[in-house]
Amino acid sequence: MQRKEKIVFGIDEVGRGPLAGPVIAVAITVSRPTPRPQAEEWGGRVRDSKKLTPKQREDTYAFLKESPEVFWAVSRVGEKIIDKINILQATKLAMEKAVLSLEKKIGKRAEMLLIDGNFGIELVRPQESIIKGDETVFLISLASIVAKVERDRLMQKMHKKYPQYGFDKHKGYGTKQHYRMIAQHGICQIHRKSFNLKLKK
Repeated sequence: MQRKEKIVFGIDEVGRGPLAGPVIAVAITVSRPTPRPQAEEWGGRVRDSKKLTPKQREDTYAFLKESPEVFWAVSRVGEKIIDKINILQATKLAMEKAVLSLEKKIGKRAEMLLIDGNFGIELVRPQESIIKGDETVFLISLASIVAKVERDRLMQKMHKKYPQYGFDKHKGYGTKQHYRMIAQHGICQIHRKSFNLKLKK
């Protein structure tokens, strides 16, 4: 009799640090004979998203999207909610929404959540928080890549709407150029008002 494999979700987020735009979370699972396949099985494509170039992330995203065994859900929490409940709570909310969305998509409840970071979420599911999980845990690495591509694409769209800020370059993070553009043009609708938007001297 074949043993039933546990349904494991990897969860990661992108966008806690920027001055503008949403925080995006991804929950992802892989329908495989083993719940944690090794990266080498995927041609070495899967690593922490921060260690991949933008082109490598896009190529890996496309590869994952074409893989029939990979399922994910993306959730975003915008700047207004971030300002209202703080970035940590907004991150947890995004993760919870992503888990529920993925469970609905696959029609099954997660039996284990592997979460990047040092905190858990409020959903009543078995879960493990893993510091630097995006570097060491396959499913979290997958989630980090998808989340990074999704958010970068969104900020490219925001650049077209607000070209003066350079969102296509810094993706909303607090670069000196971004601070200078805020000082010159003021804030726009997607800036986080609860963050320090002035360059520290």
